[in-house]
Amino acid sequence: MPSVEWFRQAMLDFHSQRAIPGVTSHRIRRYIGWILGEETRRYWLSRRIFRLVLRIVHKALGRQLPTDPQRQLPTDPQPALAAITVFPLDYVPITPPKVNYSYPDVAVIPTPFGSTVNALTDTLDALPDSVAWVMFTSSGDPGVASLLREQITANADVVFADEAGRNPLLPTLKAAAVGTHTLLSYNVVGRPALVRLQALREVGGLRPEAGVAYEHDLYLRLSERQAIFQHVPLVLPGGYDGAWFDQPALITDTQTVVEAALARRGWDGSVTPGVLPGLSDWRPSVPPSLPTVDIVIPTRDRIDLVKNCLSAIESVTTYPHWNIIILDNDSTEPASREFFATTRYPVVPCPGPFNYAAIMNRGIRHATADYVLTLNNDTVVLTPDWLEQLLGLASLPDVGIVGACLVDQYGRGEHESVVIAPFPQHLRTWSNYPFVDHFSRATRDVAAVTGAVQLFKRSFYEQLRGMDEELRVTMNDVDLCLRSHNEGKTVIYTPHVRLTHHVSSSRGSLNPFEDRNHFLFRWDVLGSFKDPFFPETLRLYGETMYYRP
Repeated sequence: MPSVEWFRQAMLDFHSQRAIPGVTSHRIRRYIGWILGEETRRYWLSRRIFRLVLRIVHKALGRQLPTDPQRQLPTDPQPALAAITVFPLDYVPITPPKVNYSYPDVAVIPTPFGSTVNALTDTLDALPDSVAWVMFTSSGDPGVASLLREQITANADVVFADEAGRNPLLPTLKAAAVGTHTLLSYNVVGRPALVRLQALREVGGLRPEAGVAYEHDLYLRLSERQAIFQHVPLVLPGGYDGAWFDQPALITDTQTVVEAALARRGWDGSVTPGVLPGLSDWRPSVPPSLPTVDIVIPTRDRIDLVKNCLSAIESVTTYPHWNIIILDNDSTEPASREFFATTRYPVVPCPGPFNYAAIMNRGIRHATADYVLTLNNDTVVLTPDWLEQLLGLASLPDVGIVGACLVDQYGRGEHESVVIAPFPQHLRTWSNYPFVDHFSRATRDVAAVTGAVQLFKRSFYEQLRGMDEELRVTMNDVDLCLRSHNEGKTVIYTPHVRLTHHVSSSRGSLNPFEDRNHFLFRWDVLGSFKDPFFPETLRLYGETMYYRP
């Protein structure tokens, strides 16, 4: 698929120039990590000071850091979007240069409200032979088309830009890669966009049965033909007008085109409308073979957490073919020994200092199921068909790893994929991503998902040679996901599987500087690495998104 190949080629280009080292990037960095230690008071103090500085800055800006863990968060996306005044925080609209010329090989096709596919097809058929590119637009401004035309690379089939949006301070920022699974969820290309006319005709043109979702349908068919999508990181006018998303037909037509896309790919499954117009909730079916799943749960004591985790799995799960393997990392409490002696689930001893990667590798060597699901002991399953949903996605031929949505004990988003912008961090709706939109509520391609909940084929994990045990505490899950991309298998996050997560309740407050340094250097995070599935002009620092064109 184009998105995976885009990511894979970028990584191959990088690693062809330098070997992946087995140590961290610089001796000084290693010494700093060793001096500060894993549970240093200095680290704790630096966090307190940094948060104090953030409070001062937020107060000066008239904003307030969240302090009440019981606060109620908005659940209706439409009023929530209306409450946001500017995003990203430092975004300032820039008027694009006025272009008074047009290219003879570009045709700007107006799409007034109520336009039919048949009428648009007639317009396309009447275009002269000199036209190579078309742009559908409500505004009819040829200057935007000219700006995009100037950015075209040699092999591009679709060239698209960020959208100015109805609110000038809330642009729609887009990722560099069009994830093929994200595109099933919603039209990530949007407008403004130029489409190569030859590519449009090669996939059969516009389909009348797509209705008002004709562009979404076109991009789905183009992606299936390995079309090349080029993103231009400029915020430009020319997006859909305000009435576009208010059309009742958009909901049904989006469902129709996504169902057709699944059928063309030979994927059984269901499609239902999402929480926003133009968003679909598509769910592949579990393979007819009903594969088995080994749920691998590591722990060091904290049997109270383990019991809660097991109780939820046993009482909630609707999928029948699963088993649990408990990994014991040097538990010492009498209650732990008693529980391990009486539980009906196998317990695998994993002695030694805490090393999450080594523990998981040892445990998965004892697994025999078709699929393995890594699950933290401090999680509680909330979605009854969680295994069906995860298995449906993980069984797709181009998918390597699947992750889920984690919320804290107050219902706030704790993990909604890992973004690398520029450092690996958890995306959290209503925290560092302060509203609900198509991106945050889509089943989508992502750079990585947390190891607290990861499902993958056992054979694929073995192909990747497991987790990197030099990443003892953290970044091992993200590293595994990036290596999955390198093998041509994407990583998918679904918001429709939810679990409660009590972060680090068992492992404590380890702060692995060495792991972070090792990971940053391995993937050149401070240099050439770019997250292909997250808006490329967004940077996440702490709990705040910033605009960096």
